[in-house]
Amino acid sequence: MAALSDPMRRRMLDELRAGEQSAGTLERALGLSQPSASKHLRALRQAGLVRVRKDAQRRLYAIDPAPLAALDVWLADYRHFWAGALDALAHHLEREV
Repeated sequence: MAALSDPMRRRMLDELRAGEQSAGTLERALGLSQPSASKHLRALRQAGLVRVRKDAQRRLYAIDPAPLAALDVWLADYRHFWAGALDALAHHLEREV
């Protein structure tokens, strides 16, 4: 997902793991300007990674877990590669010590 390639968007998702938050709360937590936060939230919304609901004058953002679950399923086929590489590194480090 291209939306996840941006570190600030990943930080936004990290903030949203705690639960639903307003754009203003995310701006303050991440030290972003309103236009910058809006740009990143729009990209996350368009990618389907977050959903938004109106609460009076505020917009509240929350993670939509469905796309992340689909990404996790796709990544499952690649985990064996990383597990093998990490095991080989551990064995190498054990021999060096």
